[in-house]
Amino acid sequence: MKKAFQFRIYPNKNQEVKMVRTLNTCRHLYNDALAERKKQAELNRLKKQFDVFPWGKPEWIFYEDQANDLSEYKTDFQKETHSQVLQNVLKRVQKSMENFFRGSGYPRFKGRNRYDSFTYPQSGFELKDGKLILSKIGNIKIILHRDIAGKIKTCTIKRDVDQWYAILTVEIERPIEKPIETMIGIDVGLTDLLALSNGEMIKPPKFLRESELKLGKEQRRLAKKKLRSNNWKDQKIIVAKVHRKIKNQRKDFAHKTARNLVKRFDLIAFEDLQIRNMVHNHHLAKSIMDAGWYQLQRLTASKAEEAGKQVKLCIANGTSQTCHVCGNKQKMTLRDRIFRCNQCGNIENRDTNAANVILDRCTVGMTGIEACKSGLSIDIMKQEATLLVGW
Repeated sequence: MKKAFQFRIYPNKNQEVKMVRTLNTCRHLYNDALAERKKQAELNRLKKQFDVFPWGKPEWIFYEDQANDLSEYKTDFQKETHSQVLQNVLKRVQKSMENFFRGSGYPRFKGRNRYDSFTYPQSGFELKDGKLILSKIGNIKIILHRDIAGKIKTCTIKRDVDQWYAILTVEIERPIEKPIETMIGIDVGLTDLLALSNGEMIKPPKFLRESELKLGKEQRRLAKKKLRSNNWKDQKIIVAKVHRKIKNQRKDFAHKTARNLVKRFDLIAFEDLQIRNMVHNHHLAKSIMDAGWYQLQRLTASKAEEAGKQVKLCIANGTSQTCHVCGNKQKMTLRDRIFRCNQCGNIENRDTNAANVILDRCTVGMTGIEACKSGLSIDIMKQEATLLVGW
């Protein structure tokens, strides 16, 4: 399995200039490669319209084609960048196009503020004597605040406003899966961030709500500055720092909550929510994004995989309107916070009842094949989870 360690690095002025130049070079290469593919797709469309395909099928551009052109025609700026970093940029374009053909949106051209990382996929980097040695950049001070377990595979340099980080991805052995002794079902919400099937409730921290006054104040100051002036650029950084603090607070809370859940339980069951669709509700979108449901689920899955435990998802349809005792389904409004079953008489907190339904759906397949046939249970760890532990 793969695991990622994030460390803060402190480049000097000369090294920072080189890293910014590398980012710009990678961004231009990404945009050029995407433009070439877009131009070829438009050419194929015109050929199809006039039926003039010389070999009976359209021509497409792939990673190998652009990588071969890159090795032959390099600009002066590209010669100052490690070759594997440039190849990784072309692989990003290839992956973006593959995601598009699988149903995602068409890849966007990257502006100067939308490309903040570059990767050494195999070589060109080394850790030695408290320094991170990067090819064509230099020896950079790095704070290794924890030991690195496993063999380092890749190194990604990331810019976060005015700070720089090194993300080292390592390969470690998958731990032996532990027997399931304790299980818990979890229903996520807004009034209570987590409602556990044992009756426990975890309140949402609401970091964005708490920082709205400060954030609004800084954003109003930004709006009053002359566009693209030096004062505007300085104030833009201040606004970005407020957002970064909120992001780090939310991430820290998610890490600690996920670690606590994994320590206590061997099987953790969530519902498979379609969060992208839910945020279309403009009355709840801000609260949903501030809660960070997806981040919490993914961090819990990653930590569970590392500990040899399990996290599963179940289909979310009807969990809040189903009695976990008798299975009766009845309609309820969002105002109804107490579940009162009109068949067996079960009276329980609505979210606690939903958490028990989630747990039942994820564990019924452990004693029979009903869940496998109906598709109620989904394994969240079908793919290797990458745990970002350097928070």
